[in-house]
Amino acid sequence: MILRIALLALMAIGLLGFGTVAWISAHPPGTSAGHHPAAAIKRQVIVLARDVRAGTLLKAEDLTDKELAAGDAARQPLTVIDSPEARRNLLGAMVRHPLVAGDILRPADVLRPGDHGFLAAVLQPGMRAVTVGVDVISGTAGLIWPGDRVDVILTQSIEDQTLPAGRRVAAETVLQDTRVIAIDQQLAQGGDPAEEGGKTARTVTLEVTEDQAERIQVAARIGHLSLAVRAAEQLRQAGAPPSPRPVWAGDVSHALDKAPALPPGNVLRVYRGSADGKEFHF
Repeated sequence: MILRIALLALMAIGLLGFGTVAWISAHPPGTSAGHHPAAAIKRQVIVLARDVRAGTLLKAEDLTDKELAAGDAARQPLTVIDSPEARRNLLGAMVRHPLVAGDILRPADVLRPGDHGFLAAVLQPGMRAVTVGVDVISGTAGLIWPGDRVDVILTQSIEDQTLPAGRRVAAETVLQDTRVIAIDQQLAQGGDPAEEGGKTARTVTLEVTEDQAERIQVAARIGHLSLAVRAAEQLRQAGAPPSPRPVWAGDVSHALDKAPALPPGNVLRVYRGSADGKEFHF
């Protein structure tokens, strides 16, 4: 009798354990209300919006986003998670190898400005990198980005009072169709921002030939440099010489063109020590 009771008890315990296992199998953890399986969690990653070639400098329109399930994202740990800061950090970065639209962007795919070897990698064979300082106006209000193509314009004043007023200010294009390869923000001429009213200048690095680099350095000493952005779809004119004809103040204002020149008079030059002399006309 006792043996029969013990056998029945063991059978009851077995059935209870089997029922518990069956219930757990039918109700796995995480499927109750308010819980979602890991596969349902999505992450936004940055992908290419269009095909890009090796050496391309990324712009905002080259980037878009794509949803990945958490499991897929975990299997691709080097993806760039989409965020405004991540996109800003990618602007101007150089693509190391060809990518096609939809490719997931990884840090190893790009070289950012400031990274070791960036300038050497982004320059085409035989080209040089030269940096010019521009202010908010001459730098097109900060709307120039790496990868844009620009013309470099020199504006100068000629300090010769005997010339007509229309011939004392001139502008001319010293470089055409030049590629911007980097932009850095620096204080204007290393000055104190309090003295400059909080305004900052931008330095723009251009890709030029050896001869063009020399022209830029001379032009920077002569007068004021400014940049003009060229159309994205404009036919490339790499190496095209700039227009030799300057635009004079008289070409812009006919009033200045008709202003008479000062008659020649006496000139007195005063020297103080080793400083350059100062002229006085009377």
